[in-house]
Amino acid sequence: MSLKQTSQKTTSKDCAAKVMETIPLVMRAIRADMRAIGSTTLSVPQFRTLAFLDRNPGASLSDLAEHLGVTRATASATIERLVQRNYVHRNDHPQERRRIVLKLTEDGLHHLEQARKQTRDRIADLFTHLTQEQILQIEEGLILLKQVFEQTVEQKENE
Repeated sequence: MSLKQTSQKTTSKDCAAKVMETIPLVMRAIRADMRAIGSTTLSVPQFRTLAFLDRNPGASLSDLAEHLGVTRATASATIERLVQRNYVHRNDHPQERRRIVLKLTEDGLHHLEQARKQTRDRIADLFTHLTQEQILQIEEGLILLKQVFEQTVEQKENE
């Protein structure tokens, strides 16, 4: 059965089931790969922290904890390790004494980019056996999936 024939019979619930089945598998592979590489010297939570701070400079500890799905204490311990390695600056918020502002340092950005490149290269290696058409199908599907979820996030942020 071709992709077009399959897609004509697929419902939104079928598609949602495939997303829920596939995304955790992809993330498990990425996490395992990052642990195996080891050369980035970043744990997966540290990588996720740096990536979050790259997208959200000036985020608070609470913002980070929510993103990681951990307690503030766990997020604080992760940040402490990254501060000690000079990957993150931690400063008090100028107007709110109890709030901490987090930003990447140049070293932190460098290590984040290094980890991203290594992970991208490893994923690209997985795709080398695919045809150009298959690669294009994956890319188009991911672009659409990203757009759907970006719209959802934007709508929730505006509520």
